[in-house]
Amino acid sequence: VQLQASGGGLVQAGGYLRLSCTASGHTFSSGTVGWFRQVPGKEREFVAAINPWSAGPFYSDSVKGRFTISRDNAKNTVYLEVNSLKPEDTAVYYCAAKDGRIITSAVNRAEMYYYWGQGTLVTVSS
Repeated sequence: VQLQASGGGLVQAGGYLRLSCTASGHTFSSGTVGWFRQVPGKEREFVAAINPWSAGPFYSDSVKGRFTISRDNAKNTVYLEVNSLKPEDTAVYYCAAKDGRIITSAVNRAEMYYYWGQGTLVTVSS
């Protein structure tokens, strides 16, 4: 099972990116998929999550209103659209997944996810 995250890059503040997380070797249509981000020297931070059949979605306060998570089960892919980017959004973004649904109160906990992608770097210049 592999999760492939892509779509990161260098963008100016206020810009837009669409990150993709594609699963191979397994389908996560009935599982929760989340995005986390990490800056060197800091803990991994929850960004967004989506439950099966697009229930939710859930966002951290720092990205609510600017980021949008969605899923295309036919493509086994989850997207994270990131708008109005700020320099503090600079991080490596990881997607993660779990077979089955994670309860709402726990979707922001990294330890609840079993599969992780390799990460994609987002750099926002001021």
